[in-house]
Amino acid sequence: MPLDAIVHESPPEAPPPKPVRFPDLRGEWRIGREALRLAFSARRLFRAGRGHGETVLLVPGWQAPEASMAPLRRLLLRKGYDARHWGLGVNRGQVERYLEVLVPQVEALAQERSGRVALVGWSLGGVIAREIARVVPGAVSCVITYGSPVVGGPTYSVAASSYGRDECERIAGVSHQRAKDQPIGVPMSVIFSRGDTIVSWPACIDRFSTRVVHYEVTSTHLSMGIDPSVWQVVLDTLGRHAAD
Repeated sequence: MPLDAIVHESPPEAPPPKPVRFPDLRGEWRIGREALRLAFSARRLFRAGRGHGETVLLVPGWQAPEASMAPLRRLLLRKGYDARHWGLGVNRGQVERYLEVLVPQVEALAQERSGRVALVGWSLGGVIAREIARVVPGAVSCVITYGSPVVGGPTYSVAASSYGRDECERIAGVSHQRAKDQPIGVPMSVIFSRGDTIVSWPACIDRFSTRVVHYEVTSTHLSMGIDPSVWQVVLDTLGRHAAD
């Protein structure tokens, strides 16, 4: 069982997502709390099952560098996974361009390693991971996202103003239609927090994909990266599906 995470086998009830105009960052003191929890949880995390060289691709969030995923990558490497950064530096939000690069990269990795690739994405990185799985499901073993909007793209996040109203409306329409018409069929673990003030948490609920489990944690958006409950969900999901 993931540390302190609530498991929702069916999509949890949620109000309609709302735009996030001014994030309340006062709750980000929890980063210190999560760091302390992580220290106390280290032994349990390292006792979790090990991988056998399965490839895991880590995709950072909007305006985040690859280094934001480095702590999780170190854990996965120590657990026996071939954990890799996405190789594109800071995520500037150019989703369509990134997909042009990553889709063939994931296909090549799956062929090279004779096994499918697991994808882990934080925030916008999870959006990208989901779209890769939608386009090339045969190359993806599972998807794990945290703080990632399922519909609306940046519309229900602090990134909305950077994209502009017209672009947000276009992305929202496309993403909603795509979610309905092309549901993702690979196993997915969707992690969300009601304390998220960067992405409206109801936007993170997946009501379309066919093999999804939701995990509710108490960390904030920025502290999810070192939340031991999030890491435990990642390890548990990879243990069940990475070798599929």
